[in-house]
Amino acid sequence: MTENLHAPLRDNVRLLGDMLGRTLKDQEGEAVFERVERIRQAAVKARAAGNVDIGRLKPLLAALDDRQLGVVARAFSQFLNLANLAEQQHRVRLRRQHQDYEADAGGARPLGELVQRLLDSGLDVATVRDTLQQLSIELVLTAHPTEVSRRTLIRKYDRMAKQLAALDRTDLSDEERRQRRQALENRILSAWCTDEIRRQRPTPVDEAKWGFVTLEQSLWQAVPAFLREVDAVAERLLGGALDITAMPIRFASWMGGDRDGNPNVTAAVTREVLRLARWMAADLYQRDIEELLADFAMHKASDELLAVTGPSHEPYRVVLREVRDRLRLTRRHIEALLEGREPPPGDIIQCADDLRQPLLLVERSLRECGMSRLADGALRDTLRRLACFGISLLRLDVRQESGRHAAALDAITRYLELGSYAEWNEAERQRFLVSELSGHRPLVDQRFRASPLCTPEVAEVLDTCAVIASEAPQTLGAYVISMATAPSDVLAVMLLQREAGVAQFMRVVPLFETLDDLEQGPSTMRALLEIPWYRRQVAAGQEVMIGYSDSAKDAGFLAAAWAQYRAQEQLAALFAEHGVPLTLFHGRGGSASRGGSPTRMALLSQPPGSINGRIRVTEQGEVIRFKYGLPQVAIQNLEQYVVATLEATLLPPPAPQPAWREEMRRLTGTALTAYREVVRDTPELVTYLRTVTPEQELTRLALGSRPARRASGGGISTLRAIPWVFAWTQMRLMLPAWLGTGVALSESLADAERSPVLQDMREQWPFFQALLDMLEMVLAKADPVVAQYYEQRLTRDPALIELGTALRGRLAQTIAALQQVTGRDDLLANNAVMQWSIQVRNPYTDPLHLLQAELMGRLREQPEAPGELESALMVTITGIAAGMRNTG
Repeated sequence: MTENLHAPLRDNVRLLGDMLGRTLKDQEGEAVFERVERIRQAAVKARAAGNVDIGRLKPLLAALDDRQLGVVARAFSQFLNLANLAEQQHRVRLRRQHQDYEADAGGARPLGELVQRLLDSGLDVATVRDTLQQLSIELVLTAHPTEVSRRTLIRKYDRMAKQLAALDRTDLSDEERRQRRQALENRILSAWCTDEIRRQRPTPVDEAKWGFVTLEQSLWQAVPAFLREVDAVAERLLGGALDITAMPIRFASWMGGDRDGNPNVTAAVTREVLRLARWMAADLYQRDIEELLADFAMHKASDELLAVTGPSHEPYRVVLREVRDRLRLTRRHIEALLEGREPPPGDIIQCADDLRQPLLLVERSLRECGMSRLADGALRDTLRRLACFGISLLRLDVRQESGRHAAALDAITRYLELGSYAEWNEAERQRFLVSELSGHRPLVDQRFRASPLCTPEVAEVLDTCAVIASEAPQTLGAYVISMATAPSDVLAVMLLQREAGVAQFMRVVPLFETLDDLEQGPSTMRALLEIPWYRRQVAAGQEVMIGYSDSAKDAGFLAAAWAQYRAQEQLAALFAEHGVPLTLFHGRGGSASRGGSPTRMALLSQPPGSINGRIRVTEQGEVIRFKYGLPQVAIQNLEQYVVATLEATLLPPPAPQPAWREEMRRLTGTALTAYREVVRDTPELVTYLRTVTPEQELTRLALGSRPARRASGGGISTLRAIPWVFAWTQMRLMLPAWLGTGVALSESLADAERSPVLQDMREQWPFFQALLDMLEMVLAKADPVVAQYYEQRLTRDPALIELGTALRGRLAQTIAALQQVTGRDDLLANNAVMQWSIQVRNPYTDPLHLLQAELMGRLREQPEAPGELESALMVTITGIAAGMRNTG
């Protein structure tokens, strides 16, 4: 760690810790402060030898009564959140100094540096500029199903971040600096005095509103600011700023549209979220127009503008007032719809062009009249926002499970006395679907709606399609089919949309998420492309979603990663063969086992040709908060997406050599067998999971709107991938991210012929390098001693203890194998800043782990336990999540 470069981070962590200590002393008393400080010091000493010494902490924590458990848990949880603020601010600071944050494995790069490297490599200016202008990157915001912190508290942290940033100013007087520090400490006090745990489960509408807040408070400012930086690079190196309509990054959302396994997302909810988004967009644009109205009192205008306004001393204001009035009317119109009233008459904003055309008219006039600098100011920012956010802020995706569509069509075919769609084979289904899609007759009428065959589940599918038909196409994104396994799954959604009267289909996106689905996905898409009707429908482009969560849960981290890679390779080749542009939609989460990794590393490890300037990626709630919650941090992350996509398109990574492919085949075969041996063939694993991790408790907490399970009871197959990862992360075993991999690496290392190939892969293949880097980060966060403590506190079952011993043995084997591959004795020895980041958090997460295990034990032993115990448990969950960062 470069001491001078990162000293401000250490100073801020210390500053925030001191402020929290004073707050704790003032609010809870000297005795409580001293108790927390003794625990903290013991935790630091317990880590001094490199491994946590539970013996030092256990007596201090065991003596706490129920209330004291909660206070101590809150103190350590608050510190971890404050440490995250300090680290976030440090990233902003380094970016301003044009320095990388070394903890960001994967090597973030500034755009200007990449563009220069592309030009130096022999690419001409026109190629680089055209590729940059045509990039299509869409970030899809999803809800956070493991977030327990209240939005109220998150907003307080955001305000703290702003105060911390203000302290970086070098022009502050001593008194101003004192006042800033006092304001920051006041924010910490306010947070401490706020109930930090959400007591009621959020609704899907609540989740969507949180997405709007991130956009309003951060991305609305960040996007045009980022595009200004892109323009500066383009002017310096590529012959001029990008076109005003160029927009490399856009945003979509699943919040309010993702109904897969979530009965709380209904057609009515989707309609409400769409209308709220339209209202919010109109409100934000109105604010922009009001600012322009205040500034644009100029009288000199082009003939084109005056032809629209007539003679006027303030022609620009004439145009802008009309736009403002239409936005006001649009807001009132949507408010009436939301309240179930008749909307007022008038000309509302119906599409982006309704806003764009008058603003472009103003822009052309300003340039013609010698006021280009005004055109390049706030007006350009508004036009850029319009290109990015449209009239709905976030284009809403719809996601539903394939079986629900099949059930709806089965009800329809039985109603029409055509037989049972559910009983038809794939060829019969395809013949029926293509025939109906090629024809014009309707399939259902109101009598079907009244029949017993139209169950509430079937009606919900039809109602969702009716909502799609009633909304403006530009407000909608993709219709994602989870558990897609056959061509009929795609055709079914297209037929249901047509039946609802959808004039312009939402693009239908199959999601291949299990190992079998990934392996069969290319053949499924080939079969679709062989249907002439379908090929005509997707001539402008096809989107396919690659699932990371369920594939990793199904097959383990290593086998799933290779299956994802091969599926992308084959899909890219298939669509290139047919001349159809392909966009791969990556369903990534925050954790390594769900595809989470630094942006550049993630994109440059994809198969060559699979990105080609087009990509969609999910950004989960936890990640949204850390990557886009503050404008300066958001700008940095937007830049990395553009840089990585541009680099992967114009300087793609090398294709794997045949020997590497063969080695990956052997590695993943071994890893898959070892993973499933534990996950599928060890009956005690389900009991172990539910006994020594907080998996049971997660189902009781007010987390996201979606249930933690697809079905009540059952085994691991019924547990969603996110809680599956989250539960293991909470007790530091991190099982999904490494299980099976150590066995595979050890086997390869022991083979004299295979071991050199493994080393070649590590040195030359970005895909394999990324796998090893993510594995190393996960293993650095894993802690067998902490995991064993949960076991000691929560079970006496010999079978479970034996399983736990075996799992920790596999973890040790994985660490040893990775160290042998990398040639480093210490994990993250090549990343001192990340190593320090983990080390500084450990003395604060360690007490939380022990407190969590104790609370789980007390709650299970006391069916009528006081509510403060459950509250304290929730605090430990959110605190550990803050300490571990990439949890779900």
